[in-house]
Amino acid sequence: MCRLMTPQLEEALKGYPLYSQDGKGKEAVCRAIFALGAVRWFILEGEKEGNDTILYGIVVGLAEDEYGYISLNELSEVELDLTAQGLGKLQVRQQENFTPTPLKNLQDFRLQQFLARFED
Repeated sequence: MCRLMTPQLEEALKGYPLYSQDGKGKEAVCRAIFALGAVRWFILEGEKEGNDTILYGIVVGLAEDEYGYISLNELSEVELDLTAQGLGKLQVRQQENFTPTPLKNLQDFRLQQFLARFED
């Protein structure tokens, strides 16, 4: 089983299969947050596909902030090798004790900047 598929994530995704929040914009409920350094993945929905879970959400902190699909298995393999700096290898982690929240209420400047691009 994928190290990122926790009971917390499994519970958060219940009732939120792919496309369930389509068209909701800022009203969409963020179900989970993953992070690695300054990169954050805001997960909106997801469902099992074979031995993987396909998630849909927003990633910010890379070269381009964007909506997209994410393989949970692939996300669990992403790491930042900082052994030369004495920090070892950092892995993507799920934000613990996160309460599902509408995107518009999340206090993340870069996320809100991204969402503002889609305002009428």
